[in-house]
Amino acid sequence: MQKFELSYAKGETSTPLITLTIGDAFDQTVALYPDNDALVVAHQNIRYSYKELQKQVDICARALMGLKLEKGDRVGVWSLNNAEWVILQLATAKVGLILVSINPAYRSHELKYTLTHSGCKAIFIATPFKSSNYVQTLHSLEPSEIPDLQHSIYFGEDKQSGMINWSDFLALSQNVTPETLQTQQKSLDCFDAINIQYTSGTTGFPKGATLSHHNILNNAYFVGQVMNFSHNERLLIPVPLYHCFGMVLGVLTAISHAAAMLFPSLGFNPKETLQMIQDERATALHGVPTMFIAQLEELEHQEYDLQSLRTGVIAGAPCSVELMKQINTKLHMSEVEIAAGMTEVSPINTQTTVDAPFDKRIGSVGQVHPHVEIKIIDKESQETLKVNEVGEICTRGYSVMLGYWRDEEKTKESIDEEGWMHSGDLAFMDEDGYVHIVGRIKDMIIRGGENIYPREIEEFFYTHPKVSDVAVIGVPDKKFGEEIMVWVKPKEHQTLTAEELRAFAKEKIAYFKVPKYFKIVESFPMTVTGKIQKFIMKEESIKELNL
Repeated sequence: MQKFELSYAKGETSTPLITLTIGDAFDQTVALYPDNDALVVAHQNIRYSYKELQKQVDICARALMGLKLEKGDRVGVWSLNNAEWVILQLATAKVGLILVSINPAYRSHELKYTLTHSGCKAIFIATPFKSSNYVQTLHSLEPSEIPDLQHSIYFGEDKQSGMINWSDFLALSQNVTPETLQTQQKSLDCFDAINIQYTSGTTGFPKGATLSHHNILNNAYFVGQVMNFSHNERLLIPVPLYHCFGMVLGVLTAISHAAAMLFPSLGFNPKETLQMIQDERATALHGVPTMFIAQLEELEHQEYDLQSLRTGVIAGAPCSVELMKQINTKLHMSEVEIAAGMTEVSPINTQTTVDAPFDKRIGSVGQVHPHVEIKIIDKESQETLKVNEVGEICTRGYSVMLGYWRDEEKTKESIDEEGWMHSGDLAFMDEDGYVHIVGRIKDMIIRGGENIYPREIEEFFYTHPKVSDVAVIGVPDKKFGEEIMVWVKPKEHQTLTAEELRAFAKEKIAYFKVPKYFKIVESFPMTVTGKIQKFIMKEESIKELNL
């Protein structure tokens, strides 16, 4: 095995990059495996083979053309997971429309920003869910506030004021011939923009990462290739479609390998996820760590037959070593892999492999992806660091986004003149080329001159037998500049105290890493994708502690 001295690695290139559009790649899969299960949506009682899915996608694509939408126009989708989302994703790709993925948790202010900033000409809207009434929220905006918007399509069947319902929308396909769609599809280029992903803004407004067919189709394909995917896989997708995890690692990974896509519920539900694994004999399961924690807790109440599971991807947030061990054993996912990256690199740049040594599979985020370069640099000097030195991880290659939509300044701040995307993530590379993420640059705690990485302290507290989940933040301190605070979620039916946790830490870690503040919680502030929102934790903690 190659031994590294510098924190730089380049992925293997023996399998060539795909130079097809998403629509052409989908049609190619249909031609090879027309009768394979393509899309199974439990909560809608839908089951399509690849041939049946293609029929739905082509009708939707012709209907989009029936709205007089043209290549490059932006089309928003504001919905939780359903069959229509997947159909629309593939249909927009066939017409060359740029799909704008809108976070289902957004309210009117954020919706207005996304629609106006992207210039959406059409929006597809979900039926109400929990506290979100999407139609009502859109109606609360004045037409003058969203001047580009011409069409609103409702995923339901009931009539909504000023909107087209789903079946009436599909009927517009009758005005466009299949030949017209074919001509349109042939005119597209794989390097065209096809998706705008708004990255969650912790300060200011979100930025629209603009991705091409080439970016996301290749990334999805290589994620599957590293997982040893085949046309026999049945991939369960409980992660949200509006995020790269769902629409790239889920939909496009399945399509590029002719696998089945299984959707258990509108929003994540651990019971429905485990039930569908059992019912559909799923072989692969994607998720963020908090989803796996919830499923493991559900397994303590009810048994499910999960023997069919083999693999899947854990991504989106750091996964603790203790959690990984439980996923391997209790969920039967002996070949599960950890992947990491960011939306701006389509989204994966490192991934573990099935044959990696066990300690690397559970303790790192893997090695560089095919056709991609990564390096770890000193933030000040921009020099590439030696192995085992912590710095900022940067990525270069086919997967780097086209740029931030309508924001040249932010694009230049993130992608340097040599094409390197600067991530803002702190990591180190070991001598075997495995990358270990230690946190975000902005999350690093500097206490009395000591650099403290929250990830290390989180990993430590995961070893406490009563701890279910944990998150570490820095809070202001007059004497040391910053102090450590830990939020801890106990396991079900367990009680924990700050004194107990402090005593546990004092015996085992350096004094300056022992948190000053502890907070026992039932849950964390989360994004829809299951990422813990540390900036909200910080704000709440500073208020509570009067700092």
